[in-house]
Amino acid sequence: MPDDRRWADRPLVQLTLMRAREFFREPEAVFWTVLFPILMTTGLGLAFRSKPAEAGRVAVLGSAPEAEAVAARLRSSALDVAVLDDSAAARELRAGKVALLIVPQPGAAVEYRFDNTRPDAVVARRVVDDLLQKSSGRTDPVSVRETLIREPGSRYVDFVVPGLLGMSLLGSGVWGTGFPIVDSRRRRLLKRLIATPMPKSGYLFSLVISRIVVLVIEAGALLVFARLVFGVPFRGSLVGLGLICLLGALAFGALGLLVASRARTLEGASALMNLSMVPMWVMSGIFFSSTRFPALFQPFVQALPLTAVNDALRANMLEGATLTQIAPELGIVTAWLVFCFFAALALFRWQ
Repeated sequence: MPDDRRWADRPLVQLTLMRAREFFREPEAVFWTVLFPILMTTGLGLAFRSKPAEAGRVAVLGSAPEAEAVAARLRSSALDVAVLDDSAAARELRAGKVALLIVPQPGAAVEYRFDNTRPDAVVARRVVDDLLQKSSGRTDPVSVRETLIREPGSRYVDFVVPGLLGMSLLGSGVWGTGFPIVDSRRRRLLKRLIATPMPKSGYLFSLVISRIVVLVIEAGALLVFARLVFGVPFRGSLVGLGLICLLGALAFGALGLLVASRARTLEGASALMNLSMVPMWVMSGIFFSSTRFPALFQPFVQALPLTAVNDALRANMLEGATLTQIAPELGIVTAWLVFCFFAALALFRWQ
């Protein structure tokens, strides 16, 4: 017997439409399947845009006339060249801020000091030697000597550990404070607190402070492992390192409060949390330097709290920077902490 129902009324069509509506009504599902790949593609495409291999920053050791002469010959090619004394050169080389150190030698010779496991150092060595040889007639009259180094602080693992610590602080801060609020609101537990004399500020601040206990475990475990297994250096004070982690945990906890101040469902809160964290995952220098992004994006990138935390952690751990030297980064993190907490206090609803 023929089926006279319209095509749109068939059970298969209606069931398919129902499943599609279920998907698009879940903000979290839409974010992870549609928006997240687009955001990752955009961020990584900007950071690793097609361009010739770049030579890292190079430095010439010494202040004698021959050092200035070598630097002048290199600057003519638009290389980023600095002339440093012994202590500054050693500090910048071990922190990975200088890819190649050029040491002028008697008789127009030079010595190259670099880590040949770093691609930017290898490129810098090739580019610099080519420039020096060409400026001297290209008959390779410049005698060259290489000194390969393996300085803790200049390796990739030394770079990535502070970034992973910052990412851990971000994730635990946002999820560890935001999720319990939304879950309690969903189960109507927050309504019972309205009748108590406890102010909103006390409830919210208790959630932020509770992250300190978790902070000791998550930061301590990662740092001890990195030190024992990979020999990651800790050149700054432990007090300074602890202060950076504490401010970062509090700021990210306050961000979690702000995101969860009005959310009523776990799906909606999850989408908002991920939306606030993904730009920092991509742009804040966790796995690669944030300076890879174009200059147009740098004001936004440098204003992100995770960028400031990562920069402060690397300066403390790899360079031995003091609290005074990382005061700008700490100021950015503190500003985010104050803004997010008081904004959450103003927007927070019990129901």
